[in-house]
Amino acid sequence: MRFCCSQDNDLYTLLARDGKPYPRHDTPEQAFRVAPEGSGVLILADRYPDTRTYLPDASWALASAKRLRVYIEFPDRLPDMPLGNVQSTEWERVVVASDAFGSGLPALSILSVSDCRYVRAKAEDPWLVVGRVAGFDKAVYGIPDTAAPILFRAADRDILVATTKLSGFITGRYGPSQAWGIVWKAILDWLESGMAPGVLAWTPSVRPKYAPDDVLPETVERTALIDASRWVLRSGLLISQEREAAIHDLLRSEIETLPAPPVDAPVGDGCRGILEGYSSAIRHDGSQLQRAPIRADCQAETAMVLAVHAGLEGDVISAGTSANLLDYLYGRSGLTGGARGNPGHPAYGLISWGAVSPVWDIANYGDDNARVLLATMLASACLKSNRWDKPVLLAILANLQTTGKLGFRGNRIDMPDLERLGRKAYREAETVNPAPHYEAYMWACYLEAFRHTGYRPLLETAKEGIRRTMDVYPDGWMFNDTSERGQMLLPLAWLLRLEDTAEHRKWLRTVADDLIAIQDPCGALPERFHSTDDGYYRIPRTNEEYGITETPLIQENGDPASDQLYTCGFALLGLHEAAFATGDTGLKTAEDHLARYLCRIQVRSEQHPNLDGAWFRAFDFRKWDYWSSSADFGWGAWCVEAGWGQAWIAATLGLRLQGASMWDRTADKGIAEHLDTALSELAVNDGGPWQDDCT
Repeated sequence: MRFCCSQDNDLYTLLARDGKPYPRHDTPEQAFRVAPEGSGVLILADRYPDTRTYLPDASWALASAKRLRVYIEFPDRLPDMPLGNVQSTEWERVVVASDAFGSGLPALSILSVSDCRYVRAKAEDPWLVVGRVAGFDKAVYGIPDTAAPILFRAADRDILVATTKLSGFITGRYGPSQAWGIVWKAILDWLESGMAPGVLAWTPSVRPKYAPDDVLPETVERTALIDASRWVLRSGLLISQEREAAIHDLLRSEIETLPAPPVDAPVGDGCRGILEGYSSAIRHDGSQLQRAPIRADCQAETAMVLAVHAGLEGDVISAGTSANLLDYLYGRSGLTGGARGNPGHPAYGLISWGAVSPVWDIANYGDDNARVLLATMLASACLKSNRWDKPVLLAILANLQTTGKLGFRGNRIDMPDLERLGRKAYREAETVNPAPHYEAYMWACYLEAFRHTGYRPLLETAKEGIRRTMDVYPDGWMFNDTSERGQMLLPLAWLLRLEDTAEHRKWLRTVADDLIAIQDPCGALPERFHSTDDGYYRIPRTNEEYGITETPLIQENGDPASDQLYTCGFALLGLHEAAFATGDTGLKTAEDHLARYLCRIQVRSEQHPNLDGAWFRAFDFRKWDYWSSSADFGWGAWCVEAGWGQAWIAATLGLRLQGASMWDRTADKGIAEHLDTALSELAVNDGGPWQDDCT
């Protein structure tokens, strides 16, 4: 078997690694001339995706005369077969369309080819096709008629055609990794039986830090926290002076992704904020685009991770960057400025969803505000600073004044509606929203603020919302999924801290037991979903629905995926706080198992240091690979958010290392001294619609 490819082609270097001779040639003509009759030759797409692979008629004639078996990638032309233009995928994935790969990779199995560019062709009985399909690892609704062949045997010829570059599977991070070993084993066996290794195995360029059966070192949690902090500093997401103007121009143009800066580019120090994270889409070279929005929650949650790290390790860079991010958030970012900084405006005290872009500026999500506030309180406690105490309390009270009389704030309040109605309309509304995803962490803020200030409306509002939510548990919850149970633990644990009653213990125990009941022996919390039929957060019901809305990582309950964006970090914190509140050893054991699992699946990558130390949203704990359905139209399987779940994973690991709960760590916050001032300022415009001349 002979190769026509560059020396650094993924497939060639993998096969040559073990010292077995595989002759390599620079041109197809050279390979065909010296290849023994009936042998196999691989013509690989070195210049993909810019240039298609060209072979003249004479070369094809020589291959035919010698009865060679030829595998060719990304062809410009084929004998007696018309080819179309190059197409690009967006939501399409690769699907097994035959039994060519045996029982290890049956028909309808789903694979990914990152950033796939393929030549349009027609083929009978293709081995692999590309199309828009729903499913976790199987195309549950079948292969659509519009699917295009990706790998097929040319009719009446010994030519196996890949209409894209399949040999870039390591560099391009094609998934799942094990499946591509099966694909290549079948291709090589077709080319020349007995020439392929028994098993194709390699070390992925981006991989989990530990295997499922590795013995973990005693320092594993400390190392995970250190690596998470280092990831922040070398992620390329901290905005440098050199990039600030360009990023702001992008956001004003409503462009939300951009390439990561070079590894040796100047690094921001937090004074200009941090970008949202990394987009899920993997490019053909294995890189990922950055998401440019400047979100308030990402500023505070990233600052929290760095502050926890600084408190444990005495790291001055982490401490300084953390403080800079918080100063940026509550200062020059504008996230708390403009109307939100005007005591006469009904939005006074609230925190914007995002900065710079008007699309992000008008929205106010209570759950995002809550995570900003909780993260700021923990960060400032670790930094031993009180300079953000007033805006924190002000924001808590502003959210309270836009929470309805039944304890629910609702998913989102937009600035035009708030200006039209005023805070009083929201406060007097009988909103019902039993959705812990949106409500739970704001209740936790109210409980935290009450224990410092003694301001009764904070406690009573939280209790009312929690009671009504638990009264309809579980079927009345908006999502009734693993994530909502994980997030509900925090306010339940803190309510127990304030009022240790049998009812409050029962609520906490009920939610915790239901969460722990599904925990896998490896420590993972599998995603579970209540309904596919209602709401916008639903599982695709057709192939066409794949990628059109926000959706879970699973196609059906039982798919072995954990979600590090929406579930695991919040569940880890919730179990941690619940174990401290109750002293329950069962809760502590579940927490320990989840913590070790998360340490195992933290990203390790030498080739992509801007990902090393992060957590991807999805992990398949059966394949032990970053894999799932990636149907969520904004946050797919391989996304990395600077804040959200991964920040709470790292922060909770830090709390575990300190032997402290978050409740205890923030016990000395001095927000109470600002209560009278904050209430007075919020009373300036506490009534109806906003008027420009309101004072």
